[in-house]
Amino acid sequence: MKQPLSLTTDPIPQLIWRIALPMSVGMFFNTMFNVMDTLCAGWLGTESLAALSLSFPLYFVVFAIGSGISQGTTALLANALGAGNAMEARRVFAQSLLFVTAAGVLISIAGWLAAPWLFRLLGAEGSYLSTVLDFMNVILAGGVFFLLPMILNSALSAKGTTWVYRNFLIVGFIANIVLNPVLMWGWTGLPALGVSGIALATVLVQMGGGVFLWSHVKKADYCHDLRRVDFKPNLQVLRRIAGQAIPAALNMLTISLGVFVITWFVKHFGKEAVAATGIATRVEQIVLMPAIGLNAAVLSIVGQNHGAGLPHRVREAWLTNVKIGAGLMLIGGLLVWLLREPAMRMFSQDPIVIGHGRNYLLSSSLTLAAYPILFVTVFAMQGIKKPAYGLWMGIYRQLVAPVVVFHTLAFTLGWGLWGVWWGICIVTWSAALFALGWGWRRF
Repeated sequence: MKQPLSLTTDPIPQLIWRIALPMSVGMFFNTMFNVMDTLCAGWLGTESLAALSLSFPLYFVVFAIGSGISQGTTALLANALGAGNAMEARRVFAQSLLFVTAAGVLISIAGWLAAPWLFRLLGAEGSYLSTVLDFMNVILAGGVFFLLPMILNSALSAKGTTWVYRNFLIVGFIANIVLNPVLMWGWTGLPALGVSGIALATVLVQMGGGVFLWSHVKKADYCHDLRRVDFKPNLQVLRRIAGQAIPAALNMLTISLGVFVITWFVKHFGKEAVAATGIATRVEQIVLMPAIGLNAAVLSIVGQNHGAGLPHRVREAWLTNVKIGAGLMLIGGLLVWLLREPAMRMFSQDPIVIGHGRNYLLSSSLTLAAYPILFVTVFAMQGIKKPAYGLWMGIYRQLVAPVVVFHTLAFTLGWGLWGVWWGICIVTWSAALFALGWGWRRF
């Protein structure tokens, strides 16, 4: 049996390995979960495939809010554990469950009201609009079930335990492979639900994940003795959670808005360009998986060491994660450049979709190394309870710069879709270089 981790005394490289690797493996299967959804939608037809791509901005809103609350909760829990304050950790965890439940209900209601308008704005009409709403309405109905597993994972990752969430994501991926065809094609006598079946499979997996994660969370020192009084709304603790979670959630939401911006520009070049963007971003996510676990590692390690008053370990954790992430993605970029066309052909046989996606991945191969520099710095800032940095960086990278750069390159200079692809590369690298300079001064 492995020895428990000590995030304030164990060697930083060893901690990164033991925290990041399980999370990276888990996130790989989470991405493959989405890839499976994309494959199934492709089997239903180009319209269904485009519908999933078009739904991504709103779908990501649900994920972004849960992720933001999870990051904020992890930072507060890690700081409390680093300071040796188990009572504070218990209060934060209980109140975060209240916070995320209320957020899930509000997301569902707001999403149902906004979805038709949003998708029409993105160019969906007639059967295309109906297909998008068939998928998204089911996802929104399960809003709370998407958020709760993220908060339960926070209670584990704050102390460096990431293997439990990894196991859930692996089993969830396998369950999704079984449920998708059963529900979308109506196997075993069930009604054929089409894209609604893909969405329902996802909701059912998240519900099962919540039960599995809770079975482990309740054993933690600061969770197994939870009392009813801990769940009574505590405005002071809720404000602290909101102070960490809202900027982090808004930062994640800027990613959704950034996808919306990209989709708005891409839609001018046809439905095939939208479908190609959805496929290519899935490929990007797969390649980024080895570096994604570094975000969890830097957040928990920095959080505990900041709480324990160990700034030299905070700097070492940030810098080591940046080096590892950038190195991995230099290799990943080479693989994307070499395999960009075969990767696209896995998801579509439409030559127009393949051509657009191949071009996107060419520019992406040069962009990938910028992402871990940027993300590790944002998560490290979250770990020292400075979440506003990530928000301002997100506003620049996802909204302000893309609108100016994409329009200039795509339309003013007449580069077309290439203007969007190279615009993403330029904006991302400018943000990453700023993050590197900021982190060097701050830590």
